Amino acid sequence: METARVRQMWHLLEPLHAVLYYAPEAFEEADALGYETADRWPSYFAWRAAALGPVGPVRVASAFYGFSPEKVARHVPAAWEVAAPADVLAARLRAVDRIYRSVLGEDAVASPELAEAAALARRAAGAAGHEGRPLAAAHAELPWPDAPHLVLWQAATILREHRGDGHIAALVAAGLDPAESLVSFAAVGAAPEPVFESRGWSADAWRAARERLTARGLLDADGAATEEGRALRAEVERRTDELAAGPWDALGPEDTDRLADLLGGPWLAVIGSGLLPSENTLGIGKV
Repeated sequence: METARVRQMWHLLEPLHAVLYYAPEAFEEADALGYETADRWPSYFAWRAAALGPVGPVRVASAFYGFSPEKVARHVPAAWEVAAPADVLAARLRAVDRIYRSVLGEDAVASPELAEAAALARRAAGAAGHEGRPLAAAHAELPWPDAPHLVLWQAATILREHRGDGHIAALVAAGLDPAESLVSFAAVGAAPEPVFESRGWSADAWRAARERLTARGLLDADGAATEEGRALRAEVERRTDELAAGPWDALGPEDTDRLADLLGGPWLAVIGSGLLPSENTLGIGKV
């Protein structure tokens, strides 16, 4: 599969997954479980890590990669003292059900087009390899829900975590540690530096990562990416796309094209909802 198509499928599916972290229905479900909802992080760590089971901060920081260990430790394992992972997973599906019915609309949720999209996305997710991909593997072990719109969300989740696991492998191969991965991404203009503050790195840690990258010739004295730095980031993104291609190769070009067409409406509905931030740490639309 051409890498441009692989990346396009990520761009189409990522909002369908990520709306969970911002929608009011999700915060209501999190509040019912007992999580603080003044900001999104207590529920974010619970929603995203629950498939791993009641794991500790070291494993979550490893799997999430870009977050500072200190920030992870503020939320894990405290998340499992509020609710058991199984209860979080059940509430997560309840939240997605409510979100999709609200954002996509009841008619779209019940449509044959969405059911077809769910079936195609599930086929792609079923072809995602799990070797060395802890978050993708954890989600692939979960039972599939019955409702097509929930199948679509779960497939989108497996596929985005499959890609994310591969992205971490590409970063490690490039010699970019978690803090450096964010500093180098900001340096190529993926998003302004303040956007990355949500990952919890201190000013000293950010400065130290910048100094390490400068010493490698990847940043200039002003913190902007050098030609070598841009080339390395481009290689990371290229390799990430390659590592994410397997599910789409298995689905095939015709069915992948069909799925892309079917996802247009749900994608527009989620983007048009205004729930997602206009700037994000993923750099969607920038790199």
